[in-house]
Amino acid sequence: MTTTAPTPHRRVPVRWIAAAAIAALVVLMAVSTEYRTAETVASATARKAFDPAAFGAQNYRAKVVPAIQSAAVDLPVLLQALAADKDAAGQKYGERQGTGPYTFAVKATGKAGAARSGLLPVTVEDLPDDTRVSLQIGPAINGTALRDAAGFITFGQFTNQVEYADAATALNNQMRDELLKGLDVAALDGKEISFVGAFTLLTPKTVTITPVAIS
Repeated sequence: MTTTAPTPHRRVPVRWIAAAAIAALVVLMAVSTEYRTAETVASATARKAFDPAAFGAQNYRAKVVPAIQSAAVDLPVLLQALAADKDAAGQKYGERQGTGPYTFAVKATGKAGAARSGLLPVTVEDLPDDTRVSLQIGPAINGTALRDAAGFITFGQFTNQVEYADAATALNNQMRDELLKGLDVAALDGKEISFVGAFTLLTPKTVTITPVAIS
């Protein structure tokens, strides 16, 4: 009886297996890779650039104004608390980041005086006689009180200090456009007004408020 010897199995060279794996990997990489030209990279970078005007328009009326109105404390109450214990009053009523000065949201009613040098003086009852209260009425609106008193805008939301400062300026500009451009400041002289706004504490004797509402 004749028997047939089994056909020996051929071993595939290891280098062929490695070559096939590399080829498959290259195909997968080609399928999943997004090719970007210099123009598309530049366009994507441009889309991410901070737009101060857009920030002001999106945040001032919808978020900042309601936040300040909700947190506003009566100005006489705040100044009395500051006189008693500045740190305790700051922690209770104010907002700040790091070790900087506190910023406060406030409201009050008082008698308006004659506007001068971009400020509208207001005489508020129940304050010390040597306390001066003024509202910024432009055209230049200075400071970061609106940004800081809102409580939800932090430095970590921005790329750098320049953007953070631009955000404050944008909110000031938006307030000026929405509130102050249509305001007859001269007609307020001698009238009783109510206001809501924010100020950064430098000295309790001079309170310069950036308003978000005047009536």
